[in-house]
Amino acid sequence: MKFPVSTVLTITGLGTVITLIVSKLALGTYIPLYYGSSFSYITAVAGIMAALGVSSETAVAPPEAISVVTAGFIATAIINVVVGFIIRASGGKQALDKVLPAIITGPVACTIGIGLGAAALGMSSGTCCGIADPGTQIKWWTAAIVTLLAAYIFSVYLQGKGFVGMLPILLAAVVGYLVAIPLGLVNWAGFGHEDLLRAPVITLPRFNDPLTLTAIVGIGIMAIATIPESTAHLYQISLYVDHLAEEQGRKKYALAEYIGFNLMLDGLDDFINGLFGSTAGTNYGENNSLMVITRNYAGPALLTAGVIAMILGFIGPLAEAISSIPTAVSGGLAIYLFGVIGMQGIALMMAEKVNLYDPRQLAIGAIILIVGIGGNIGFPNGFLPIPLLTGIFPNGWPAIATGAMLGILFNLITLVFKPPAERADILHK
Repeated sequence: MKFPVSTVLTITGLGTVITLIVSKLALGTYIPLYYGSSFSYITAVAGIMAALGVSSETAVAPPEAISVVTAGFIATAIINVVVGFIIRASGGKQALDKVLPAIITGPVACTIGIGLGAAALGMSSGTCCGIADPGTQIKWWTAAIVTLLAAYIFSVYLQGKGFVGMLPILLAAVVGYLVAIPLGLVNWAGFGHEDLLRAPVITLPRFNDPLTLTAIVGIGIMAIATIPESTAHLYQISLYVDHLAEEQGRKKYALAEYIGFNLMLDGLDDFINGLFGSTAGTNYGENNSLMVITRNYAGPALLTAGVIAMILGFIGPLAEAISSIPTAVSGGLAIYLFGVIGMQGIALMMAEKVNLYDPRQLAIGAIILIVGIGGNIGFPNGFLPIPLLTGIFPNGWPAIATGAMLGILFNLITLVFKPPAERADILHK
């Protein structure tokens, strides 16, 4: 997303610390979740960055571009807080599922991941950076495929192996980096410019740019992809915390009851990130898995992790090392990771037993997929050429956000005007 690594480390750490403290003060107990950047926003952010003229070869976008994108993150914060408040007031997950059922959130996740497919292949081949020479492209593809293969092997064969089993992507990046060195793809010129200790760049959101409203709508609507994700993470960690409490003969914490408040905390975290120039996100399922492995759900441990992340953001050479990772290596990882986002959308629909024989659900999913994916890969920067509301969308309507909104609208129609029968009802007669 072209944000400064040091800023993201520091501000996501700060967001985690603040949300943990707020949960302790408001509930009397910690909701043990770590907050960080979310892949769900990559497509929308990439489109806005491109519309702002940020080149694909640029490692870190200028502050004036970041400030427009972060205005969109303020919108995700508001959406999370509002949805969380509504859920608290109206009955928990059942209320959420009516407005954002799996037939909406699943296809949106699919659209986000698959819509990034062209970007992943462009990074792997070098075409994203204007590489046209066949000999050079072979080097890029070699680094990308080796990285992808390493990610696959580590993911499959290290699962269940304790702490190291949590690091397949990091290990694959290291393998890809080492392979890229003899191929001449690592840019050593980027080292040695940063001081050992220096302050991260803070960028405030800007609301007076012509593309600000586009960012608010296009990025803000992506919160509907992180809301089910955040909810699932809370249910997961609640289950394991209660299991440990039961083993120890202690009262269960029942963290799942705080689903609405948890989304409000998500919104608070997005607000902190948007306010200071970092990326919006959600709580991390990977950290949940690590806590399950170690059986350590202590709030102070997560507070310490947040503080460590804040300190790491002040270390200049760390940011240089991360920035030196060749684009081809990132491309190899992207093929895997972006695809996983899409597959998780399918998994969500399977887990929620979405009935794709029902015309209503079939239509909603189909519309989201075609408008979102087709628009994202078929039009410049993923903006649909719809000549309406040009004051809000001067570059066109953001495809994924438009697909998501259409899905929500079509679903609301059937909530208000009930169809005469569901497909499942007809089959049972």
